[in-house]
Amino acid sequence: KQRGRGRRWGRRERALLWCVLVAAWEAAWGQLRYSVPEEMPKGSFVGDVAKDLGLELPALRDRGVRILDRGRTQYFALHGKTGHLVTAERIDREQLCRLVEKCVLRCEVIVEGEMKFFEIEVEITDINDNAPSFRESQKELRMSETTALGSRFPLAEAHDPDSGRNSLQSYELSGDEHFSLAVQAGPGGDQRPELVLAKALDREEAAFHELVLRASDGGEPARTGTARIRVAVLDANDNAPVFSQAEYTLRVPEDVPVGSTLVTVTATDADEGIYGHVKYSLKKATDLASEIFQLDAETGAITLLRSLDFEEGDSHELEVQAEDGGGLSDTAKVAITVTDVNDNAPELTVSSSLSAISEDAPPGTVVALLHVQDRDSGANGEVRCSLDGGVPFRLRSSQGSYYSVVTARELDREEVAEYNVTVRAADGGSPALWSSAVLALRVLDVNDNAPVFAEARYSARLPENNAAGALVLTVRAADADWGQNARVRYRLLEGRVRGAPLSSYVSVQAETGALYALRSFDYEEVREVGLWVRAEDGGAPALSSNVSVRLVIVDENDNAPQVLYPPPAPAPGAGWAGVELAPRSAEPGALVAKVVAVDADAGQNAWLSYELAKATDSTATVRVFVLDRNDNAPRVLWPAAGAGVVPRSAEAGYLVAKVVAVDADAGRNAWLSYELVQAPEPALFRVGLHSGEVRTARAVSERDAAKQRLVAVVKDHGQPALSATATLHVVLAESLQEALPELSERAAGADSPAELQFYLVLALALLSALFLLSVALAVLARVRRAGPPAVLRCLGAQRFSVAGAAFPADFCEGTLPYSYNLCVAPGRAVAEGAWLPPPPPSLAAEELLGAEPCGKRSPTSSAGAGEPPADAEAPQVCKPAQSLPLRLS
Repeated sequence: KQRGRGRRWGRRERALLWCVLVAAWEAAWGQLRYSVPEEMPKGSFVGDVAKDLGLELPALRDRGVRILDRGRTQYFALHGKTGHLVTAERIDREQLCRLVEKCVLRCEVIVEGEMKFFEIEVEITDINDNAPSFRESQKELRMSETTALGSRFPLAEAHDPDSGRNSLQSYELSGDEHFSLAVQAGPGGDQRPELVLAKALDREEAAFHELVLRASDGGEPARTGTARIRVAVLDANDNAPVFSQAEYTLRVPEDVPVGSTLVTVTATDADEGIYGHVKYSLKKATDLASEIFQLDAETGAITLLRSLDFEEGDSHELEVQAEDGGGLSDTAKVAITVTDVNDNAPELTVSSSLSAISEDAPPGTVVALLHVQDRDSGANGEVRCSLDGGVPFRLRSSQGSYYSVVTARELDREEVAEYNVTVRAADGGSPALWSSAVLALRVLDVNDNAPVFAEARYSARLPENNAAGALVLTVRAADADWGQNARVRYRLLEGRVRGAPLSSYVSVQAETGALYALRSFDYEEVREVGLWVRAEDGGAPALSSNVSVRLVIVDENDNAPQVLYPPPAPAPGAGWAGVELAPRSAEPGALVAKVVAVDADAGQNAWLSYELAKATDSTATVRVFVLDRNDNAPRVLWPAAGAGVVPRSAEAGYLVAKVVAVDADAGRNAWLSYELVQAPEPALFRVGLHSGEVRTARAVSERDAAKQRLVAVVKDHGQPALSATATLHVVLAESLQEALPELSERAAGADSPAELQFYLVLALALLSALFLLSVALAVLARVRRAGPPAVLRCLGAQRFSVAGAAFPADFCEGTLPYSYNLCVAPGRAVAEGAWLPPPPPSLAAEELLGAEPCGKRSPTSSAGAGEPPADAEAPQVCKPAQSLPLRLS
């Protein structure tokens, strides 16, 4: 017993192992099988798809898992919370699978996030929900009273749509002793009831016999159906109808028009009269065949009631009965085969697709998952898919009837920014039918193109003495990318001109690429400026390109000639010091002297011509240039004790404040630069080197302190450099109300002892300076009332300043020129107080600020000679003098 028990347990374990292996094999191949009885209510459980596929419940929503049913009706659905496969409609097996013994419905599970799918087969099991039924609930049979005992009469068969044991199982006959029931097995295993005459008929004894035929199925409980049979006893009829063929076979294409006659069956009866009149009827036909075909009872013609569909049923079988007036009959089989016609175009479905793809996606990236099917059969159902040419995509066959659209090569958004990919599916019919689907795919930009300048190099000609801020030229660069990646900004690369930063000479507008001159150029100092402009896009990382720009300074005639020989006289009244001897016997054309002069200009502006000119009186203007010294430190105008509020949502580059400072010096001594020397968060703020703008260097975070104290140093460019400091208090707050407590706290603590001591020292210094100034003014006033000293009165009649012919070499290196005009009158020496100096002529603002270029002398700065006035009592006036000046042009 123990061995037998061991064998039984071994068999059970092996059976269980086989079940596990089969389930694992089906899961590995992406196919699930379930079974569910028919007529289950909507929402009934079918199977746990999430568990069988190994999917977690949260992943059902994240990965886009859904059920796809290819039929006309959606019978199943996927429960989003439990992952169960449930019924979406009430399923009637007899309606779905009339001609199929095993009813199986198929659907797919699509996982969009992973571009996967799984097939599901659900077997619909039968329940005993249909009772056997007869086509005619009442049947009348006519029998001759001479009918021999044992004669058999075929009866109408009952029909039960159920299958298996729930289908028709047995027949019973009740009602009369003259008849019995015999059941014959048909060729297909079906039961065919026959009425058997058990006792001779006697029309005079009984003209009619009432019988009840009952059909039962094998369900639990069993269902039954009945038909009443009335037998009329007739006179003798000894010939039954006979069909011309025992079986009619025909092939009909599915596109035959409705109403067409498919075949006409014929039967003949040798009797005459009512016994020879034959009528036709359908003895056996399925429900579907009864809806499609119609039999004419008189002619035997079988016509088409509605259109055929090969996909719905490819064959039909009818059993036609011919019965004469005496009740005798014959049967014939009609087999109709429906041939397929290419009447269904392929069905192309986009199961999943992308709407956008990056242009740097690698080849082979899946952009769409397609499903294709054709309901036709044979060559008409063979589908070929293709893509329209000229696109960088290709089709890749997946499992079953699925195709993937993948990239065939790298994409380039600058070449094509959007694709409309047309997928065509054509079957093998003649003519072929096809369908198409269009995939709209947008290519996302990647920063893979650097800006490109319109020209390989730029050059411009700029006249000297240009106005500060004049537009020189505009450089332009284009970026083939899109959006932020195509936004181009321009900036100058670092460089120096005559030791000064390039940014102090020219600047470029970041957005437009316009190049501006920040100062007036002097051809005699700078004749050409070479620089590089960089164009940078807004990508991450940014791409850039450089272009060279050449600025040629064009000379203008802004310099008067300078006489080198003869040299000017040491005393202004003596004119030129050059003395040349010419003999009285000199012939015409004899060389007396050679005047040597130079001009700082170039080209035609430096060509000199000489001529002798006569003049009576002369004046000389002497320009005295006062060289600047770096004796003034920068003075901060704002902030004096400034405080600013910066929102915590401020991004990098937010303007906090601007330090404003001035320097009373000129030139390089007045050039100012700014830098931060003290900040709690060095990485949070930055100051513009030349602009003084304090901006955020990064975005403000919650970790930054609410109060920030910034100290900025303002330096000039003198030797040695002088500086000043500015303190700025910054409060990080979203609104003014939030910043008020911090500001009030700062105001309360502003008057610290150190600051009070500073103000006291400053007040004492100011009082001391005012006292010294008052003493100096009093002494000066007393000296002026006393008159010039005797030493000065002994110097004679030369009462003017003498300026040399050359100007300081470093005129432009940080100096501010000042000019003084002295009016010199001709004549001999007179008394000291005989004449007063005339008022000096007014000068233009440009002259006063040194608008003339470096190293140039004003054309009016030439020295003149004259004599003191003849009348010592007359006031000093400017009169023409007898002189022989040399004019150069």
